[in-house]
Amino acid sequence: MKVIIDTPEQVAVLAAQRYVRLLSQKPDAVLGLATGSTPLGLYAQLVRLNQAGAISFRQVTSYNLDEYVGLDGTHDQSYRYFMNHNLFDLVDIDKARTFVPSGLDTSQETAAAYDKAIQAAGGIDIQLLGIGNNGHIGFNEPNTPFGSTTHMVELTASTREANCRFFHSLDEVPTHAVTMGIKTVMQAKSIILIALGQAKAEIVKKTIQGPVTELVPASVLQLHPDVEIYLDPAAASLL
Repeated sequence: MKVIIDTPEQVAVLAAQRYVRLLSQKPDAVLGLATGSTPLGLYAQLVRLNQAGAISFRQVTSYNLDEYVGLDGTHDQSYRYFMNHNLFDLVDIDKARTFVPSGLDTSQETAAAYDKAIQAAGGIDIQLLGIGNNGHIGFNEPNTPFGSTTHMVELTASTREANCRFFHSLDEVPTHAVTMGIKTVMQAKSIILIALGQAKAEIVKKTIQGPVTELVPASVLQLHPDVEIYLDPAAASLL
């Protein structure tokens, strides 16, 4: 693991340079993307770089980590909507090559097809991750088997409460999601994890310095050969 500590603004700048380097060498790269408030700074940087002509997504294929069960892509809290609004509509990517798990078709066959599509595309070159306060990556909650592939998961109360700020009430927060599994994430060639704020300090410490355990799903990243973790000073304060 390589740990980079800087201001939130500079974290976004530095992480964006990883994509500039990758796409200059491999214009048809496969990107694993994430949602939530954490990657917004990075996505804003990628939009700026694209508009400045420093990076192009024309040949890129992308696969998102997860989607809420029961929301279609037009719902303003769906992750498809989030990606369109914060990245895809603002850059030169072909949206036909952007993939988000279906929140409506949650069959095991469809989940397995998502993993097969990633493999058929050549595998993910960079997988972007945030981290939940309980250590979840994607929506792989504590005790998710490290061998899991894309599947439907019941969200914990703490995860639903953390995401309640995006909805009018807790009752509106979906109870389930479809997520890439931990094995799917770990098959990416390289991984970037971004964590910001004091609230993430304890779980960041467990992820980087604690034992590798399914109780802390993100701790599995210690076993990956190419992981960069971008932190602001608050998130890094317990290291």
